[in-house]
Amino acid sequence: MNAAEQIKNFEAASKIAAVVNLFKSEFPDLRVDLKPWMNDKDTIELVDPDSMDIGFHFPGRSRSFQSRSILVQIRFYEDPMEGNKRCVGVEAAGYDHRGQQWRFSTVENWRFLGATEPVQAVQEKLKHLCVEILRIFN
Repeated sequence: MNAAEQIKNFEAASKIAAVVNLFKSEFPDLRVDLKPWMNDKDTIELVDPDSMDIGFHFPGRSRSFQSRSILVQIRFYEDPMEGNKRCVGVEAAGYDHRGQQWRFSTVENWRFLGATEPVQAVQEKLKHLCVEILRIFN
């Protein structure tokens, strides 16, 4: 679900702003998109209501990222018994004009997979950012 649609209170807005600031502090050229998903019927059917999605776009294709855009999906789980919601993982994917080039998930094994992958230094920064995202939301 678009991060912009998840802003229901000051706490949510602060956490989203913290994630945006984390990425912008590491990669200042990024443009942020709090509404990466279109609101058409087909897209809405695919959107996960238990995620908070943020798009990041470079001014051009980044060689170190092997992509032009990154979709970050922060995954949540709400315990039906206790009613508390917590972050269970972060998934990211890099895209360019050819489609998805790589993906990464903290839910699985913290590995990058795809046709191309970001350079090692960028992979380490992204892993660190994911740790910080988990800290922010938990």
